[in-house]
Amino acid sequence: MRWRTSLLTMDEGPRGWATPLYEAVLDATGVGVGTRVLDLGCGGGGFSAAAVARGAHVHGIDADPSAVRTAEQEVPRATFAVGDAHDLGDVGPVDVAAAVQLIAHVREPLGVLREAARVAPGGVVVVTVWGSEQECDVRAFGEALAPWLGPRRTPSVDEPDRLGELVASAGLLVESSEQVVCAFSYPDADAVVEPLFSSGIGRHAINRAGPEAVRDAVLTRLEPHRTGDGGYRLDNTFRLLTARA
Repeated sequence: MRWRTSLLTMDEGPRGWATPLYEAVLDATGVGVGTRVLDLGCGGGGFSAAAVARGAHVHGIDADPSAVRTAEQEVPRATFAVGDAHDLGDVGPVDVAAAVQLIAHVREPLGVLREAARVAPGGVVVVTVWGSEQECDVRAFGEALAPWLGPRRTPSVDEPDRLGELVASAGLLVESSEQVVCAFSYPDADAVVEPLFSSGIGRHAINRAGPEAVRDAVLTRLEPHRTGDGGYRLDNTFRLLTARA
């Protein structure tokens, strides 16, 4: 999985890409009116907003203070705090602890899952990760930039086949596993290239080859993903696993 690390840089994606994933998580965990939900690694509050829309009582934590400020502004009906998913302190108890696209980014995934289980006694822990590289069209970005990136080490937790093993090691009982396809849709070439240029892999490639060479390489590689209206669509598979604490 040479380019899997590049997938991790794409978690933000174009606006709205994660809506199908959020809805699948909420459906799988039965979130509804009054459900107590903990959004681990809440970022700017996208998943929290989806849970609040179903009537849930949501608390989100994130290690990034700027992300928490954004979440507070975007989702005023939820509560948020700067915090470490490895040590949740007196957070909880909750009915659902959600780690949506978080586990591959933390230093000790097992520790985070054990904390999630602790604060959701008798409840549900839900985790999502990218699917295999072959199932994710965004691998095209890494392939386009390959001449300038070099080999990259892959975080083992980001292998979807290992997710169930990891969750079980945290003392959780796996209840269900499913796949969710989310499209990264871009209206035009600029919408594709501009966020890539601001990413870590994009800046690295530009420093070595210059912006024009990088732009040409990316758009050439993405040509098979052009849509009839001149935009681009990249379909990506995600793994969703629910477990009982």
